[in-house]
Amino acid sequence: MLGLLGMAPLAGGVLKAAGTTRAGTSELTLSEQARRRIQVQHLPNVPLITHEGKNVRFYDDLVKNKIVSLNFFFANCDEVCPLVMANLAQVQKLLGKQVGRDIFMYSFTLKPEEDTLDVIRRHREMYRAGPGWTFLTAKPADMETLRKAIGFTYPEPEIDKDKTQHIGNIRYGNEPLMLWSACPGMAHAKWIAESLEWAIRPETNRVQAP
Repeated sequence: MLGLLGMAPLAGGVLKAAGTTRAGTSELTLSEQARRRIQVQHLPNVPLITHEGKNVRFYDDLVKNKIVSLNFFFANCDEVCPLVMANLAQVQKLLGKQVGRDIFMYSFTLKPEEDTLDVIRRHREMYRAGPGWTFLTAKPADMETLRKAIGFTYPEPEIDKDKTQHIGNIRYGNEPLMLWSACPGMAHAKWIAESLEWAIRPETNRVQAP
């Protein structure tokens, strides 16, 4: 699991100078190798379907070279989901035109066997989601692969398989810079928005030397 607060580089990130594995060759730089490892281990290129009915790939189409927020929900949830989704609706307002331009918000159903395209489309309309906030479904096996890869899991198997107890966190990150973190989905909307803005402008999150 990634840290809950602030931004952290993964696998070396870009905070270290990128060097080639062999001078004068076309081999990947150390930074490119790290980025590839993160993609393979945590950002699977599974097929998904947007609320508009468009077929997309998670990494290639949604995450690569983008700044994103990721969360899970299901339409008939009456506990965590409504609170998190209402918060995200407020976050969308706070970020304004940055959504769909500087950052892309993605919400994935935990119950694709129930949440059809019509269901997630209506759910999206209920929260007045604007451009840049996409709701998605997929085959159950592909959605499980994605959920586990990006860390929305409990260590106890019995709890993990109970969708009513799903983790209400929001994962956010700057994919090209390999900076990823998470925050509680039920935190104050203004704090969540500020966290996402750190991903947009990571220089604001650097620790200043004394």
